[in-house]
Amino acid sequence: MGHLPGLIEDLALILIAAAITTLVFRRLKQPLVLGYIIAGFLISPYLSLTPTVADTENIETLAEMGVIFLLFSLGLEFSFKKLIRVGGSASITAFVEIIFIMIAGFYLGRWMGWGRMDSLFLGGMLASSSTMITIKAFEELKIKTQQYVRVVFGVLVVQDIVVVLLMVLLSTLAVSQQFQGSEMFFTLAKLIFFLILWFITGIFLIPSLLRRAKKLLDEETLLILSLGLCLGMVVVATQAGFSAELGAFIMGSILAETTKAEKIEHILKPVKDLFGAIFFVSIGMLIDPQGIVAYRWPVLWVTLLTLFGKFFSTLLGALLSGQPLKQSIQVSMSISQVGEFTFIVATLGLTLGVTSKFLFPVAVGASAITTFTTPYMIKFSEPLYNYIEKKMPPRWLDRLNSYSFSTQNIQAESRWKTVMMSYMNIIVTNSIILLALMLISVKFFIPFLDRNIDNNLLRSIIALVATLGVAAPFLWALMAKKPDKTAYKELWIQKKYSRGPLLILEISRVIAGILLIGFWVDRLFTTTIAILVAVPVIVVVLILFSNKIKFFYHRIEGRFLSNLNERQLLAQQIADEDELAQKKLRPQSDLSPWDAHMISLEVNPHAEYIGKTLAELGWREKFGINIAYIKRGGNLIYAPNRFNRLLPFDDVGVIATDEQMQTFKPVFEEASSVEINDRPAEDIILQKMVVDENNRLKGLTIRGSGIRERTNGLVVGIERNKERILNPDSDTQFEWGDIIWIVGEREKIRRLNGAGAQKPLKAADQ
Repeated sequence: MGHLPGLIEDLALILIAAAITTLVFRRLKQPLVLGYIIAGFLISPYLSLTPTVADTENIETLAEMGVIFLLFSLGLEFSFKKLIRVGGSASITAFVEIIFIMIAGFYLGRWMGWGRMDSLFLGGMLASSSTMITIKAFEELKIKTQQYVRVVFGVLVVQDIVVVLLMVLLSTLAVSQQFQGSEMFFTLAKLIFFLILWFITGIFLIPSLLRRAKKLLDEETLLILSLGLCLGMVVVATQAGFSAELGAFIMGSILAETTKAEKIEHILKPVKDLFGAIFFVSIGMLIDPQGIVAYRWPVLWVTLLTLFGKFFSTLLGALLSGQPLKQSIQVSMSISQVGEFTFIVATLGLTLGVTSKFLFPVAVGASAITTFTTPYMIKFSEPLYNYIEKKMPPRWLDRLNSYSFSTQNIQAESRWKTVMMSYMNIIVTNSIILLALMLISVKFFIPFLDRNIDNNLLRSIIALVATLGVAAPFLWALMAKKPDKTAYKELWIQKKYSRGPLLILEISRVIAGILLIGFWVDRLFTTTIAILVAVPVIVVVLILFSNKIKFFYHRIEGRFLSNLNERQLLAQQIADEDELAQKKLRPQSDLSPWDAHMISLEVNPHAEYIGKTLAELGWREKFGINIAYIKRGGNLIYAPNRFNRLLPFDDVGVIATDEQMQTFKPVFEEASSVEINDRPAEDIILQKMVVDENNRLKGLTIRGSGIRERTNGLVVGIERNKERILNPDSDTQFEWGDIIWIVGEREKIRRLNGAGAQKPLKAADQ
């Protein structure tokens, strides 16, 4: 080899520069992202004192791969179930903040004289906050156990998802230059269609593939397969008119639902770190120091908008979602910075050739300033609340507290809501599958028949029979599959109020199915034949073979649900004595009627209280806290009673307010520096429930209701007439409208709330 290719020389320069800055920034305890950007600046063409990259085109290709792997990794950490479980408070807070900051960013750009696309991309750049910087600040300040931190993490999850979708819309706008509402609506509808289709298809196929190839998948093979699936989905997404980043994210989110998700994430980390470093270094190479000086005022305005705009919009969103004033201020002070997506969005605009180069120095300047201000804003959030509380008129404070309380006044889930959501799921899912089958037929199957069969009638019959044969299970589901059985039957019994609307819904979806059949037949035959012959025959065939079609559909649905819940099913299968022993525990994220939340702590093996019973410790009486569970190896003790003991390395779920935890934590960690274990959980929650005709708890005592046995849990509080009863006595009777706080198993609490009249079980001591 006579000489080294330029790419290898450039990679050597990039990685050496990145390594040096990594060491320096770790020493300074600063985010590595900024270090990579500075490394890129040091080897950029704008700095003549250091060596410079020669072949920028190859580096740009590697940087684009870095974005793809970053989004793929983000998808692996994300899960559609995780998004569903994000609390309502976090979702409302995130959407209010995103909408405000995007609009404000757009008009700030216009005010500074920027073009329309530059202003649009500025709004998109400001839409997300930095998960990396926020987590780092929480760890340094040692406040990860506080309740508002969970809301912050929920907001960050929603922001990441919204920005991924926003990148698709910005790409479409940049290419088409169309800003009409109809164009945007079509793009959004197309995006939703393909997202649902890809998710359904991916969940149906990929977990089955991984399961059948399980014995052949070592780490090397799994890595190659995962990267192949990722890049394959990138190709599919770009062919459909979307960005490569969206395809990578979608494949990551599909793999996140499989049992191999953690292993894929682990083996992918070196690849992600390598290409991610190249990406951020390439960003630094685009920074022109003269541009930073020239655009110092835009950097200042964008920084001020980030700090104050995000603060006020997040505060507004948090208050609207019903969070208390203190928690709202803490949340808003925690996410007042721009994130890693800022550079990805800026790169997207530059790659598409629709934005100006000065966006990079503006983004880097704002990112650097807000990175350093974030820890201080978090630290001073509580003093700011104390100051506002003193200055705010008492009447305003009372109204805020009253609003926060009223938003938590839950009602039992209506049966109509359950039925309508079930109908929506049936109609949307099967309609998208049917439309996808039609598109495949039009794009591939019919052209294939046209090339190979000359007889028009025979060609049309084959196309119709083959397409409808594949689509039959989904047509049956669209027209005849019953929604949630329990709620549907309860509504059907109410002849006077519910049977009429239910009949209208049933008739409407049958008509929709017939129209869909007619539309498809009309494409292959004349309208007369479609109306008089084909459609009636097809409907009769569907009715005659409905049982077989129904059986086949349930097999398809069962496989999909099995793949979707594969990780949970595996956890149940490997349990030894307790079928729930291996399940992870997830504290509820939205527990704001009072500030109690669940925290996981590990017992210090040298603690003096080891071996004592909970009754002997008396922590509930002394500190007001509750023990939700004790996890010991593979065994999980739900709602431990007064005779249970704590042993070394037990994982203990503690329900407490932030103030109670500040007092209790030193006692629990006596002579210990054990770190908090805040890993996510899934099955034990702190849940609120209204005493009404649905659960019929009125008049029963806590002990007599059998809640402990029916939920594997305990009642930790009751709200009655705006008064709060913490740790109520076992003889306390429930009254109409009481809001009960129960810690226990998610599914059993849900069944309790919808169980109706049942004979109370014999209860143990509360």
